[in-house]
Amino acid sequence: MIDASPLVVEMLWEPVDPRDTLNSRFGFGSTDAVVAWVGSALHEMWGVQVASCSRVVMSDSNALAWVSTSSGRMIAKWSIAPQRFVRLEALARLTAWLAGEGLPVSAPVPTPWGQVQVEFDGVSICLQREIAGDLLDTNDPLEVRAAGATLARLHDALAIGPEVASFPPADAPPGPLADRVNGWLDSAPEHTPPVARDALRRLVADAPRDDLPVQLVHGDYRSANVLCAGQQVAAVIDFEEARFDHRIVELGRSAALLGTRFHHWRPVSSEVRSQFLDGYQSVRPLTATEAAWWHAMVLWPSLMMVPAGEDRNGWTSAATMLISDHGLDL
Repeated sequence: MIDASPLVVEMLWEPVDPRDTLNSRFGFGSTDAVVAWVGSALHEMWGVQVASCSRVVMSDSNALAWVSTSSGRMIAKWSIAPQRFVRLEALARLTAWLAGEGLPVSAPVPTPWGQVQVEFDGVSICLQREIAGDLLDTNDPLEVRAAGATLARLHDALAIGPEVASFPPADAPPGPLADRVNGWLDSAPEHTPPVARDALRRLVADAPRDDLPVQLVHGDYRSANVLCAGQQVAAVIDFEEARFDHRIVELGRSAALLGTRFHHWRPVSSEVRSQFLDGYQSVRPLTATEAAWWHAMVLWPSLMMVPAGEDRNGWTSAATMLISDHGLDL
């Protein structure tokens, strides 16, 4: 019998009861049932014997289980959304390729038949080894610079990877960047600071109209998805938001949201953003066109984060400070 005591069951971010969700959404009537199912899946598909399960975390249609096995500490991750199964298999193949290229990612463990993502009992499941590390600490300049450098290396790989050509896009290809930003500004919520909206519109008007290359990007590169150990990036995790976009869009968004986690959504300082950019450019300097878009690409996601009600996390002040930090006062 698998040891499931004490088993922690929790939601990643949703404010709902995790044990009710385990039953109503994932179909497990008890914690013993989910532990037994995980043990059965890993034994049947990977030939791995589970000794204990310490934690189950759920988010949307995904669940993760932390287990001790005959092959060490591992994490089983599965989805109950059939419409995502093809994409999840492509993501697993992509992550396996990135690991083979030396990128710090959480590589899927292949089955004895070489599969990295399998369907079992109506779900799509993969297995990964637990990686020692803590979430990126934006108070540590060395970790921040390492995160920037790792993103540049990741972008370089995602531009040429053999799995990219067949990767299923989540959305239609992105349109011209100026049109995207101006389209958002045309319908921007009234609670966003007008001076920041005006500054963003002026930045877009002044930016070059040269085409920026489109490539696959991580899609959600921030503290919640970057594990660090010894002031180096140990692993970039959670590629499920991967999409085709411009490098500078992801770089700016990541710089703005770098410090955000599951229950912590505060902006970082301009110093942290500069450290992150320095790290990125130590591997791959921005082109002249990308550099011209940099300020706009940091301001845009910062404005998107401004809430309609009380701004407890300070995104309004962060957006307005961006204007003065970069000499963008109107």
